Amino acid sequence: MNSPKMLSHFIDGEPQAPASGRWLDDVNPATGEVHALIARGDAEDVDRAAAAAKAALRGPWSQWTAERRAELLEQIAAGIEARIDEFAEAESQDQGKPVSLARRMDIPRAIQNFRFFASALRAESLGAHPTLGVLNYTARRPLGVVGLITPWNLPLYLLTWKTAPALAMGNTVVAKPSELTPWTASLLAEVIQAAGAPRGVFNLVHGLGAEVGQALVEHPDVVGLSFTGGTVTGRRLAATAAPMLKKLSLELGGKNATLVFADADFDQAVEGACRAAFLNQGEICLCGSRILVERPIYDRFVAALTEKVKALRVGDPADPTTDLGALISQEHRAKVEGYLRLAVEEGGTILCGGERPNLPAPHDAGAFLTPALVSGLAPTCRTATEEIFGPVATIHPFDTEDEAITLNNLTRYGLSASIWTEGLRRAHRVAEALDVGLVWVNTWMLRDLRVPFGGVKDSGVGREGGAHSFEFFSEAKNICVKL
Repeated sequence: MNSPKMLSHFIDGEPQAPASGRWLDDVNPATGEVHALIARGDAEDVDRAAAAAKAALRGPWSQWTAERRAELLEQIAAGIEARIDEFAEAESQDQGKPVSLARRMDIPRAIQNFRFFASALRAESLGAHPTLGVLNYTARRPLGVVGLITPWNLPLYLLTWKTAPALAMGNTVVAKPSELTPWTASLLAEVIQAAGAPRGVFNLVHGLGAEVGQALVEHPDVVGLSFTGGTVTGRRLAATAAPMLKKLSLELGGKNATLVFADADFDQAVEGACRAAFLNQGEICLCGSRILVERPIYDRFVAALTEKVKALRVGDPADPTTDLGALISQEHRAKVEGYLRLAVEEGGTILCGGERPNLPAPHDAGAFLTPALVSGLAPTCRTATEEIFGPVATIHPFDTEDEAITLNNLTRYGLSASIWTEGLRRAHRVAEALDVGLVWVNTWMLRDLRVPFGGVKDSGVGREGGAHSFEFFSEAKNICVKL
């Protein structure tokens, strides 16, 4: 066996070993093998990274024009694209997802993030308000040193979603990726430096949330924090950062519904509900894990969806025919299995899935689980209202439009929903009534990067995307001139 790869911090333009000398195992969830060692950071490493980022703010980076920063983003995009297969393989080995999915979705979206924000920066227009003898105009300035904390489910996708606008606005960055999926973050640091970013503009500190994430949140030189992750962690982060008056963007959990009305295109709705529930092993905050179906088509829909789910192929992430890879860890699989046991206790029937597949070595040691569809549950039970974040979906009937809206809104989350109907008026009416931050009609996870992204209730605070990201990663300044 080859020696594990060493994933060091990236501070002040170069790889740096952890100050403590300690390392963490990076485990491939599809095989259980340690394929890399990760620097185990602490407050000392965060302090070094923040100091480098603060110094870079005062250096040549502060004189870069918007056009030059846009060119840097384009160069970063080209750098990722030139190594797309390497990025996809690394993402799969770290996260367990199929390589084909990483190459089709995660890595192209990361490339698109940089190209989109480069174009948006070039097109940005700020307000000017002339009146008699007076001109008011708006200027932007970077926040300063910003902290980016990103999760394990879409590692590069979400890190670049934050990094691109942060750099576009002229900030310097200290990033903390999940310790479960660090590899593509390290590759990104290499690409950013090779693209010509000044030393210290992008810094990366690996490690555990309690040791690195908390130190980053507490650091006095970090003035803004963008976090994507669980609601419980988000609350702790806000409790620390808010009294320090740091600018916060929190994209948290979800328990999203797919609402299927009887007039929907039946086959498209079945396909859409299946994809929304189980893409990326169900490990996406936007996954539609509650499927609400109007009663006249409920039995037929359940039968068709069950067959669709049974046909999903679970196995080797490197196999291009694989639909679902491994869950992120053995511990997470055990958590998901615990919810399936709870579903039975709560009166549910597992229509299919929820089993550990019989796979040949080395994948017999992986954290695989077949996708599960559960019926017969009360829509208010724990299984149907708590975020499972795995390949489990519950399905429930409804009788009226008002009931569908009520069922959607009864959870403490409010991130997204998808509506399947051929009725244009109904689509608009229901979308307006749902307590969520974004709604899809007759589709799911079709993203336009210009639109606001974020949730309500326990799904987060703030919006990112397009101008909303630029607003978060900058401070607007009004300048009033008497003519």
